[in-house]
Amino acid sequence: PGPALPTRLQGGLTLSISVLIESMPFVILGVLLSIVVQVWVPPGMIERWMPRRAWARRMTLSLLGMLVPVCECGNVPFARGLMMRGFTVPETLTFLIAAPIVNPIVIITTHQAFGFDDGILIARLLGGFAVANLIGWLYSRHPDPDALVTERFADTCAIANDPDATAHLDRGRRSLAQFVVELRAVLPALVIGSALAGAVQVLVPRSALLAIGSNPALSIVAMILLAMIVSICSNVDSFFALSFASTFTPGSIVAFLLVGPLVDVKMLALLRTTFRSKVLVGLVVIVVMFAVAVGSVVRLFALGRVPP
Repeated sequence: PGPALPTRLQGGLTLSISVLIESMPFVILGVLLSIVVQVWVPPGMIERWMPRRAWARRMTLSLLGMLVPVCECGNVPFARGLMMRGFTVPETLTFLIAAPIVNPIVIITTHQAFGFDDGILIARLLGGFAVANLIGWLYSRHPDPDALVTERFADTCAIANDPDATAHLDRGRRSLAQFVVELRAVLPALVIGSALAGAVQVLVPRSALLAIGSNPALSIVAMILLAMIVSICSNVDSFFALSFASTFTPGSIVAFLLVGPLVDVKMLALLRTTFRSKVLVGLVVIVVMFAVAVGSVVRLFALGRVPP
């Protein structure tokens, strides 16, 4: 019993650092892309290409991730840049939810891991696109969408959009100032999220999740819990899920691939820098329920293809 605690602590620390190192480059890339959007892209350039109808704008933004090859961690600072530029909360949420799944790197790695077997790739892409637009539509019905963001982020937006606050700075200095602001906002959350991911992985026995993997009904729930715990980058999570393909049903694999990039503990910590807690609760409930539904459909589809 004596050395067990240090071993578990060392394991949790190792996992936390690995999650942090894996996420850091994408966060920095997301911050840089955010600065490009806020500082270097001329006013009205992006908006000029956007549809006027709200549902069409959200649908277009949900496909923007195909042009932004960063994982879910980097999408958070990029989404913050979109809101500072004037995009609404529902529009930004639509991008934020879809981007980690319609990302071209994610599409390629998912295909490399599963091909078109059991419809896993198609279900992930269509599911990510559908749940993002569902969330965007639901939050567009909110009477005061601006109340969904934290006061701190609202203040950051106000400063970024105040001409007097930035009039004395050239683009280079504005970029540097914004880089510091975004890193100060996102990095602490990333460190906390990575620490939580490592701690939860050590404290929750994976054997308990694997023990119910063969149960068709419980396997989806088990993989959803695993997705929220392990906090693996969406660019490589397909290969992690592939190791469970022989134990878990295709439906549970799809549920894992939908939930992980959207509402794992690391992502929730990053989202908390911008959105209020009630928004995070809503996102978790919607994504999990949607993943259960899609996973169940994929499981029935796979069973229907199994020869008697």
